[in-house]
Parts: sequence; C-alpha cells; structure tokens
Amino acid sequence: MMTDTTARPDPGAAEKPDTKPDVASETATPAVDPIAQLQQEAAEWKDRVLRTLAEMENLRRRTEREVADARAYGVANFARDMLVISDNMSRALQSVAPELRTNADPGIKALIDGLELTERDVLKTLEKHGVRRFDPLGEKFDPNLHQAMYEIPNDTVPSGTVAQVVQSGFMIGDRVLRPAMVGVTKVAQKPAAADNSEQAK
Repeated sequence: MMTDTTARPDPGAAEKPDTKPDVASETATPAVDPIAQLQQEAAEWKDRVLRTLAEMENLRRRTEREVADARAYGVANFARDMLVISDNMSRALQSVAPELRTNADPGIKALIDGLELTERDVLKTLEKHGVRRFDPLGEKFDPNLHQAMYEIPNDTVPSGTVAQVVQSGFMIGDRVLRPAMVGVTKVAQKPAAADNSEQAK
C-alpha cells in the first residue's frame, strides 16, 4: 500500500501572525511642512538681501566721504608749495625799509607794488580753494594749531599767550596745513635766593 508523502500545509501556520518588523515604517522620516521650510528659506534670503543693502549703503557713504575729502584736501600738497612762494615774497617786502618805500624812484616803487599785488593774489587764490591764513596774536597757545619757537618773559598777560607771530599759519578746510610759528609768553618769577635775601634785610 502506497503512502502519500507530499507535505501538507499546516492549518495552524496560516493563522500565525507575521512577526517580522516593518522596516519601512521604522526608517521613514517625519513629514516636513513645506510651507514652514519655504518660510525659513525666505527669511534667510531676506536677511541676506538686507545685509547686502546695508553694506552697499555703507560703501556709498564712504565713497561720498572720500570724494568730498579729495575735493577739499586734494590741493594740499600744491598749496603747501605755493606757501613757500608767498613766504618769500612776504620776506622780500618786509626787508624793504619804510624810507625806501617813500623815497624810491618810480621803477622801484612799481616793483614793490607789484610784489605786494602778487602776494595778495596768491593768498586770494589759495583762499578761493579753501586755504586760509590765520595769525593767532594774543590768543592762547594751542599745540594743535601753533608751533612754539621761544618763550617771552611777560607779567602783563597770562602765561601761554601768543605774543609774537614769526610765521603765519594756514588751514585747509578744518585741517592744519601749516602751524603758525609763534613766541609764547611766560610769567617771569623772581629767584628764590633774591626773595630770601630781601626778607633777611
């Protein structure tokens, strides 16, 4: 008698639940809200645009400032060279004695007048381009504007007053082109030894 050896399905096997974990459900990332993501990107781009605009505005202001400085102070080197010419003419005129001016023949007098006129024109031209002269006689000494050449003993004015102007100063805009060379007062003090000897008497 022949036996049937073919495997028959276990009726209980179909009822066993599938115990294998669902890998796809475990590894799935949480859903990202596309609107929130777009809003974040828009905020980042807005921040970049605002930063770029601020940098461009700073660059524009800096460029305007540099152009204004170049316009105002671009002639500084040329003006400084012109001051040498003005100083030489001024010294030449100061060396002419008053008697020579009054008693000079017409040719010499015309030469002196021409030098004075040229010196005035040089100073006017410099002033037209923002360079102006200043004479601080009687003012308080300011190391930012004046260069002290010597001290002058004087008890009638406060110490540190400009008593003599050796050479005029010049400003270009609000900057010093050349400081004024000056003599500054110093209050004269009696020697201590002399005071003691007077008291002893």
